[in-house]
Amino acid sequence: GTSRQIPQTIIIGVRKGGTRALLEMLDIHPNIVVAATEVHFFDWDENYVKGIDWYRNLMPFSYGNQITIEKTPGYFTSPQAPERIHDMNSSIKLLLILRDPTERVISDYTQVYYNRVESHKPVQLFEDIVIKNGALNTKYKAIQRSLYDVHMEKWLKHFSLDQIHIVDGNTLIKDPLPELQKVERFLNLPSRIMSSNFYFNQTKGFYCIRSDGRERCLHESKGRPHPLVNNTVLEQLYSYFREHNAKFYRMVNHSFDWH
Repeated sequence: GTSRQIPQTIIIGVRKGGTRALLEMLDIHPNIVVAATEVHFFDWDENYVKGIDWYRNLMPFSYGNQITIEKTPGYFTSPQAPERIHDMNSSIKLLLILRDPTERVISDYTQVYYNRVESHKPVQLFEDIVIKNGALNTKYKAIQRSLYDVHMEKWLKHFSLDQIHIVDGNTLIKDPLPELQKVERFLNLPSRIMSSNFYFNQTKGFYCIRSDGRERCLHESKGRPHPLVNNTVLEQLYSYFREHNAKFYRMVNHSFDWH
């Protein structure tokens, strides 16, 4: 009685915003099934040309009363993804998880840093990438990805605001349950995720998941320590994002506790 379904909900981003944590936590819900890997169907041309049947075949098997969810953080910043997703299903519900844009930049750098160290490639200090000739290097991809207003504008050309639920990534890590209950309501699902599904792991410094008699924490690559960043550089980043954040708050009719 199961079949592979095109997702009724997609976690569209943002990279280093907490997409994996959100997906794993939603997977607790009996009415949700999740795709195991990031599919990159709507943002990578070489996958998109393979067609919708190729996409569907990457989804898990589900029952009729279950929602299929996939997450690909690259969708949020992709110029093509909003229109392509709209063409597939104009009434789809989208989940967007965001965190303080400066923290997101540092987290983005940290992931690339560790990947390069593990691959024995040369690495640069955060400050040497972010500052060029004494000024903020606004062309740095990690900074571009944190311009939430710029990317959101493209999504709002194709979807109404009530189709996009924004999850506060900073809150999800500190206190998961309220954020997940908001998602349950947004997806019109019965309330099934409970506080007993989470326990705080002192070693890792964030919540792990308890469900079906099993306990699991996010992959060790998650929650890596960030570098200590020069205060002057931090202030430059805060200052640069301030106007973009204010514009984003107006767009979505909601303020966040960001610098």
